[in-house]
Amino acid sequence: MRLAFILSEIGSGLRRNVSMVVSVILVTFVSLTFVGAAGMLQMQINQMKGYWYDKVQVAIFLCSDGSTAASCAGGPVTPEQQDSLNTLLESPAVGQYINDFAFESREEAYDHFKNQFSNSPIVDSVTPDQLPASFRINMKDPEKYQIISETFSSQAGVETVIDQRQLLERLFSVMNGASLVAVSIAGVMIVCAILLIATTIRLSAFSRRRETGIMRLVGASKTVIQLPFILEGVIAAVIGAALASATLWAVARFFLGDFMAQQYPDTAFISAGQTLILAPALLLLGACLAGISSLLTLRRYLRV
Repeated sequence: MRLAFILSEIGSGLRRNVSMVVSVILVTFVSLTFVGAAGMLQMQINQMKGYWYDKVQVAIFLCSDGSTAASCAGGPVTPEQQDSLNTLLESPAVGQYINDFAFESREEAYDHFKNQFSNSPIVDSVTPDQLPASFRINMKDPEKYQIISETFSSQAGVETVIDQRQLLERLFSVMNGASLVAVSIAGVMIVCAILLIATTIRLSAFSRRRETGIMRLVGASKTVIQLPFILEGVIAAVIGAALASATLWAVARFFLGDFMAQQYPDTAFISAGQTLILAPALLLLGACLAGISSLLTLRRYLRV
């Protein structure tokens, strides 16, 4: 009997405040979508790190005719210097840190450059002589890059030593910044959702002040009086959280899985299944926000 009464009160409250309930759903949906987007971005960053860090190379660029580095004051690398570098790479002292290495000539570097920038007009202004030859090293442990850098930076014929992971770190820093922006926007939207939920509950309580007054007179408990109002906010927030979860799944399934994966086949994107990990957290967050906001509002405006 009591359960039936509570359910009827919830249905009555939702019908009376349809517009406000829809507003709560939409604001919760938008705010939790931003929260979920920040979570997705962090998942994508972690997945890309795991994927690319295993593929990054250390590049030892050799001196060429156009080199301006102080280490190339003696001119372009000589065949003897190149052989010396190759021998050093094959030595046990250095070989213990690398999986394999390969020499990339100017012509090969130019072919890779053309493939990478095939749609850019810059290709027409670059010649093979402008690109340096290099040794490309695959590390056993990318964290040991500094050993290779210290070993080869001072060698004759070496212009510079570059760890490609440093370039990736810049990209990941930008993505982390975007994630922080998403979290900041989500924080503002969550505050809006809390205020809107509080307003909705206050209006609902005001519209049913006569009923709650009668319930007090007949000795109804605080739980019986407050529970319908709390559950109204929780239901609206959970619906918004469910919509946010569905949106994130759709983005991962159709945008990342179908479109981006085809455009960038060499990049590891998160799957739609991975985004489902966020759904319980979003649902719980939405329910908690609504429950706490409703309870605090009722304690202040509904004197029971």
